[in-house]
Amino acid sequence: MYIRCTDKELNIFNKIAKAATTLQVPCYVIGGFVRDSIIGRNTKDIDIVCIGDGIALAHVSAEQFSPKPVVNFFKNFGTAHIKVQDEEIEFVGARKESYTYDSRKPQVKAGTLNDDQDRRDFTINALAISLNKENFGELIDPFNGIDDIEQKIIKTPLPPAQTFSDDPLRMMRAIRFATQLNFTIEEKTFAAIGENKERIKIVSGERIADELNKILLCKKPSIGFDLLYKSGLLKIIFPQMVDLAGAEYIDGKGHKDNFYHTLQVIDNIAENTDDLWLRWAAVLHDIAKPATKKFEEGHGWTFHGHEVVGGRMVPKIFAKLKLPQNEKMRFVRKLVELHLRPISLTKENITDSAIRRLLFDAGEDFDALMTLCNADITSKNKQKVKRFLENFEMVRQRSAEVEASDQLRNWQPPITGELIMQIFNLAPGRAVGDLKNAIREAILEGDIPNEYEAAFDFMVQKAAGMGILYKP
Repeated sequence: MYIRCTDKELNIFNKIAKAATTLQVPCYVIGGFVRDSIIGRNTKDIDIVCIGDGIALAHVSAEQFSPKPVVNFFKNFGTAHIKVQDEEIEFVGARKESYTYDSRKPQVKAGTLNDDQDRRDFTINALAISLNKENFGELIDPFNGIDDIEQKIIKTPLPPAQTFSDDPLRMMRAIRFATQLNFTIEEKTFAAIGENKERIKIVSGERIADELNKILLCKKPSIGFDLLYKSGLLKIIFPQMVDLAGAEYIDGKGHKDNFYHTLQVIDNIAENTDDLWLRWAAVLHDIAKPATKKFEEGHGWTFHGHEVVGGRMVPKIFAKLKLPQNEKMRFVRKLVELHLRPISLTKENITDSAIRRLLFDAGEDFDALMTLCNADITSKNKQKVKRFLENFEMVRQRSAEVEASDQLRNWQPPITGELIMQIFNLAPGRAVGDLKNAIREAILEGDIPNEYEAAFDFMVQKAAGMGILYKP
């Protein structure tokens, strides 16, 4: 076979070929599996195209396997899916597509293999391998996709303006593939993205978010975000990030380009975590700097409160980008709001109280916060980087010591509001909140230990000062 495949995959192809012979329909492996096998990337997705009924081929193919896999099919789309062990196999009949200007949903009719390859987004995804008896394993490469793989180039089979106008999501896919594979987008193809960028507006937010997430999960996400920026797409889909770009100078004093700083932070964090939402925190950690930027005479540029304003921006950005409005968003917001706190602790004599408050506010996300803080160090001054990293390590050590004695991560106050109401026979109101807050502050300040008995005694004494008497 032309491509490298495992014995298991070859066995799958032989069984599908047998099913195709039974139905007397030509069939081929096509697209991403062929591309990744040539490149040497692992993949578990196999696309099969046949000149005929893809659903029928899926059903007959399923009969070849034991145990027989379930066939999930979608009659309206002419597609079917089976799972064999850990391989996801999709079947479809060869198609010819035509588009209207206001939609990326094509009008589809049956076509030849050549028609199906014509409709593919990029030459590297138009490669097919025959599963037919007369030429089993032969590569069909009408657009020299092999050469483009060797030269690490992304380009379209048909004129790029037509390809991107037909389905504008392909513009983001081009950038995503360039980021994932570390390929270069052909100059003419990249120019066509800029010329057709406004077409991205007809693509659903969910599909755009999916591509952004895939770019963000790449080994070096900055490649994709820089291409989105230079193509003009980022200005349309995520304008707040573009607002970070550029540096302004007054009296010879300038600030760093916060867009490219953010890209460096994203790459830094990508070296240490595959957590998508921690990577989103890196994207958004400085998002409010344009809104809070001021020039102060004798001091220079400031961004006071950008972490607070940035935190308030997170839910709106997530909603606009069709990202989840759940604990994932709240995690990102928390990290944006807290990302300066560990830095501030390195600039003063750290008190146990300050450490307690950081542990209390960060909770179970403390380690993620420190990972973000480390990634936020982008200075080219090696001594400065070394000093910051040493200071952050000191914060970690002090936090571990305080945590060991006070157990403040995921802390729940030893006395709840409900218990306060029960003890003093109080209705919900300000007095309950004041007592609860006083207990929390006393523990965080180290005035009392994080224990029920100490908190109870403190509460009774505090309540008496408020005119609320305890009657055992």
